[in-house]
Amino acid sequence: MAPRTLRIGTRASALALWQANWVKDELEKKYSDLKVTLTKIKTQGDKILDVPLAMVGGKGLFVKEIQEAMLRN
Repeated sequence: MAPRTLRIGTRASALALWQANWVKDELEKKYSDLKVTLTKIKTQGDKILDVPLAMVGGKGLFVKEIQEAMLRN
C-alpha cells in the first residue's frame, strides 16, 4: 500500500521550521505509513519588516495567510 501523505504549511523562520520538523518527526514515528512534507510559505508579515506587526494584522495574519495558501494548494 502506498504511504499516506500529509503536508504541513509553515513559515521559513528558524523557529517555525524547528516546530514544523518536530511535529513531522513525531507524526512519522507514530504513523509508519505516513509521509509528511513541509511547505514553506512567505506571508505579508515576513515581507513587511519596517512596520509593527500589530499595524499589519497581528499574529493572526501569519496563520490566516498560511491557511489560505494551503487551501489554494
